[in-house]
Formats: sequence, structure tokens, C-alpha cells
Amino acid sequence: MRSEKQKMLAGEPYRADDPELVADQARAADWMIRYNAALAASAAERAALLAEGLGTAGAGAVIRPPFHCDYGYNIRLGEGVFLNFGCVVLDVVAVTIGDRTQIGPGVQILTADHPRDAVERATGAEWGRPIAIGRDVWIGGGALVLPGVTIGDGAIVGAGSVVTRDVPAGATVVGNPARVRTPGASTPAA
Repeated sequence: MRSEKQKMLAGEPYRADDPELVADQARAADWMIRYNAALAASAAERAALLAEGLGTAGAGAVIRPPFHCDYGYNIRLGEGVFLNFGCVVLDVVAVTIGDRTQIGPGVQILTADHPRDAVERATGAEWGRPIAIGRDVWIGGGALVLPGVTIGDGAIVGAGSVVTRDVPAGATVVGNPARVRTPGASTPAA
């Protein structure tokens, strides 16, 4: 019999109220309290905290507090990744962010998903779909990246955009839902 955590990590339906997952969330909450209180700490102290709380934090990775996540251990940051103030990462499954990617303030990266049917949703079942963000990506402030999305290397996501589907490498997407910007069209500031 597989544990609820094993099911969660595999992207299968699971129950988030499972005692093992509740304990993992409590550990993440304790870590976030310490990390979010470390705004004035040295870069080395914050890097040590990131290494403690995340699955991987590459050299030079920076997250400006406040920062919020579900578990932390499913987040992998490449080298030189930058997340600005107020980012949220719901990491019930893998969230991978490539080297030198810059993420604006208030961005939400959401792997968690729920049944569309109300009766099924009432059972408490949920699941996750992984998110992969490539290298050298720029995601503007307030953008939402929804479950299962892959954003290719060098892409730009305009501020406030809602990314509901994969973004090709090098593309610029804007809007709700985010769509590839056509050449020559004006683009909101990212």
C-alpha cells in the first residue's frame, strides 16, 4: 500500500490531511517563519536557509522574503535564480526553475490541482502536476503559472499574465490566458 506522500509525489490523487503530509507542512511552516524573518540577514545566512528548506538551491539563488510554499523539498532552483518579494510556490510535486531565471514580485507558481466535480472535490482528494521553468526566463510581477505548465528557455511572461499552457522557448506571452505576443504588438511591462 502506497502512502499519501508517495501518491502526492507521483502526481496521483492523495489526501493532504494525511499525518505525514501535515507534519511535512508544519516543518515547512517553521522554516518559512525563520526564512521570512531573515530579510536583514547576510546573503550567506539566507543561502544556508534556502539550502535547508528547498530541494535544491543553486549557487547565487535568491528569494526575497516573504516567501510561501507547501513543502519546500519539491522546489529546485538553478544557479542565479531570483524570486522577488511575495512569491508563492505550491509545490505538491516538482517545481524546477532553471539558471538565471528572474521572477517578479507576487508571482504564484501553482502545481496543486483539484477535481472539477463538486462531489469528488468534497472527498478532499487533490493531486499535483509538475511545473518546469527553463533557464534565462523572465516572469513579470503578479503572474500566475498554473499546474502542469512548462516554460521554455529564454521566454518572457508579461506582468499579470495567467499561464495556462506551455510556453515555447524564446516566446513572449501576455494576458489572461497568456498567449504568444505577435511581432510588432505592444507588450505590457514585465
